[in-house]
Amino acid sequence: MIRSWLFVPGDSDKKMQKGRGNPADALILDLEDSVSDDHQEEARLLTRDFLIRNTDRSRQQLWVRINPLDHALSLADLAAVMPGAPDGIVLPKVKSADDINKLSDYLDILEVREGLPAGSTKILSVATETAQSLLTFHSYLESVSKRLVALTWGGEDLAAALGASDNKNPQTGGYDDVFIYARSMCLATARAIDAQPVGVVYVNYRDLAGLEAECLHDRRTGFVGKAAIHPDQCEVINRAFSPSEAEISHARKVVKLFADNPGKGTIGLDGQMLDMPHLKQAQNLLQLAQIIEEKDRADDNGD
Repeated sequence: MIRSWLFVPGDSDKKMQKGRGNPADALILDLEDSVSDDHQEEARLLTRDFLIRNTDRSRQQLWVRINPLDHALSLADLAAVMPGAPDGIVLPKVKSADDINKLSDYLDILEVREGLPAGSTKILSVATETAQSLLTFHSYLESVSKRLVALTWGGEDLAAALGASDNKNPQTGGYDDVFIYARSMCLATARAIDAQPVGVVYVNYRDLAGLEAECLHDRRTGFVGKAAIHPDQCEVINRAFSPSEAEISHARKVVKLFADNPGKGTIGLDGQMLDMPHLKQAQNLLQLAQIIEEKDRADDNGD
């Protein structure tokens, strides 16, 4: 489980190296939006060398965002970075699960070429940056590569694809309907295929209070983790997506109450009636807390 995914330009070794000291659970070494076409070759070489130098991924995973599959640069991106054995590939401008499966086929070949374990390179789909993507979520349910472990959604590129001047409602400050649909379908699809749903970037990187509020809203609605565009955002994201002591304590009470009353489907606790969905929620929260605790323990041992 990855809480914070920090985008870092792939054409800056200094920024990538600085990212290694950031609390982000994963760095996304970016070969797409952060890099101009005339710097692409340099960025590929820098990214590959950075991956090769940083083989210890126990604390922080290293992913690479390549160019879209229908872009002339994408295959060269893949061929260049796979010698560094990235933990995963972030695929932008996805149209349907067909893109994920095509990328998976390419990775099958490149893993053989590099002597990497089959299936070791995972995929994160940026699932809503094209107009077509809003009509093809069903394709993920029909057949999609097991490499796909996470989905996120994109509001900025989707606005451009739809010809919208903005993705926010000026009266409410919230997302307009079509973007709420994109967010909802990303979440539901991820959960349907047992992948991690990842919250969209919060573009106002100076507004950390607003970021925290959006993270907490994301977590309440079912997302796990969030993409970041600035190093300062990762600590906030990690905290927001980590269960509090009060939440853990309550979840333990719920689990214990059902364990102490086997066969009962509905039980009262602190003036509220609880049933099986509440038990499942409590179990999920405790599982998440355990994963984070084990990760933090591994980080401390690594230090």
